[in-house]
Amino acid sequence: MIEVDEDRFVELAEAALASLPPQLAGLLDNVVLFVEDDAPEDDPDLLGLYDGVALTDRDTTYGGVLPDRIMIFRRPTLAICETEQDVVEEVHITVVHEIAHHFGIDDARLHDLGYA
Repeated sequence: MIEVDEDRFVELAEAALASLPPQLAGLLDNVVLFVEDDAPEDDPDLLGLYDGVALTDRDTTYGGVLPDRIMIFRRPTLAICETEQDVVEEVHITVVHEIAHHFGIDDARLHDLGYA
C-alpha cells in the first residue's frame, strides 16, 4: 500500500474530473465530487459511490433537491495500489465509473467498457 496524503488525493480526483471531455463534462447536472477517507462500514473495500438520481431517471418532477454526490474513498483505493501512478489510474477509473452512474449506465455495461 502506498501513502498519498489527503490533499494530493483530492488533487488526483479533481484532475480525473477535469480530464473529462468538455462535451461530457457539460452534461453533468447537479452533481458534486467528494473525497472521503473511508468507505461505508457495510462495504469497506468500496472505491467509489454514486448517490443521487441518474439523469435517465429524472423527469418533470425532479427539482429542489440536493446535488447528487460522487464519493471517492481514499484508504480503500490506496490499499490496492503500489505506486502513485497506480493511484492516478485507479482514481481516474473510479471517477469515470461513478460519473457513468450519474448518466444512468449500470455496472454490467461499465464492466463491458472496462470500468468495473
